[in-house]
Amino acid sequence: QVQLVESGGGFMQPGGSLRLSCAASGGIFSLYHMGWYRQAPGKQRELVATITSGGSTNYADSVKGRFTISRDNVKKTVYLQMNSLKPEDTAVYYCNADHIVSRRFTWGQGTQVTVSS
Repeated sequence: QVQLVESGGGFMQPGGSLRLSCAASGGIFSLYHMGWYRQAPGKQRELVATITSGGSTNYADSVKGRFTISRDNVKKTVYLQMNSLKPEDTAVYYCNADHIVSRRFTWGQGTQVTVSS
């Protein structure tokens, strides 16, 4: 069973950048599609970006051109580089692992991102 720990959240002014990291342990990292989701207060959790076990990426329209998801299978870590941050990016960001065979989802504990002037 994979375990996920996010880090890198914090406070940033609009237009700034943050990089989130999600470190995995306890599983074969290359057998997981990985993703970042976010949940703002009073809203449902939504997909931000995903990266397959083979490295294909997908982004929500709201972050295309600003966010980049990547993975390092040696370090067992997935990253979310967030540039040109906007106040509407404020949310708790969750890392997700989707096993390519069992399709079992695993979530991290989340990391808060606040964008405000």
